[in-house]
Amino acid sequence: SGTTNTLNGVAYGNSTFVTVGFSGTILTSPDGTTWTGRTSGTSNNLWKVNYVNSTFVTIGDSGTILTSTDGTTWTTRDSGIGGVHLYGVSYENSIFVAVGKIGTVLTSTDGTSWTSRTSGTTERLNGVTYGNNAFVVVGYSGTILTSTDGATWTAQISGTTNILYGVTYGNSTFIAVGTSGTILTSSDGTSWTSRTSGTSNRLLGVNYVNTTISPESAFMAGGHYGTN
Repeated sequence: SGTTNTLNGVAYGNSTFVTVGFSGTILTSPDGTTWTGRTSGTSNNLWKVNYVNSTFVTIGDSGTILTSTDGTTWTTRDSGIGGVHLYGVSYENSIFVAVGKIGTVLTSTDGTSWTSRTSGTTERLNGVTYGNNAFVVVGYSGTILTSTDGATWTAQISGTTNILYGVTYGNSTFIAVGTSGTILTSSDGTSWTSRTSGTSNRLLGVNYVNTTISPESAFMAGGHYGTN
């Protein structure tokens, strides 16, 4: 790949793969085989990248938000939150939602201008997804928040105090995963049920692809999650 830095996220759009990682690393590839390093303009760790609304958006430490239309040229956006780390970003229903430390929730309609929202929690928030007409955010201490518009958030009872790292929506079901093999499911984002995962490993992420839900183990993913 041309780097020894840890890579944390990958996205595909505009006929380009983009992966991001530690120390502001951004690589692009037309085929997933040959990769080229790009100038990100930051040395902060980057945790997630999405391709949405014809735009790549990556988020990271110290409130870093970068956008690009082609994956090659990146522009720094003002998150307005200074040193607060961001760990998750999603785009649905014409709204970007980014989440991070101390209950941080930011929203944007264009990926350029961002607005801080009151989440009602100071827990670290790790992941965000959208489904069934609602955003769902997960985080530390089993935190789950829901919102229909990204602006007003409601805390839900998860039934666990374990850290939740990732959440996705597919086949009319929300799936959240976390430490100690935690897997929770919900049809509406409000009522959650614990499922048997068959592992005590930390689960860092979950994806819904081609009708299959796939949790990612910390020991299988080849990476690690920030503890700051």
